Amino acid sequence: MRLPVVGAPMFIVSHPALVIAQCKAGVVGSFPALNARPASLLRTWIAQIRAELAAWDAALPEAPARSSTI
Repeated sequence: MRLPVVGAPMFIVSHPALVIAQCKAGVVGSFPALNARPASLLRTWIAQIRAELAAWDAALPEAPARSSTI
């Protein structure tokens, strides 16, 4: 990573699709855990993000996704 760029965790706006897009673009994606409501949805979101980024990395090992901070 040439520049340490983090996608701001925005209340209500940040969600898995945004985090995944940020990570694929080379930015560290993030969202506030509070956005996953009800709280039980948080595990689902984390699993979705991990699965989609793992698939991305497997398909494009030369351009891996950046990390996400959840």
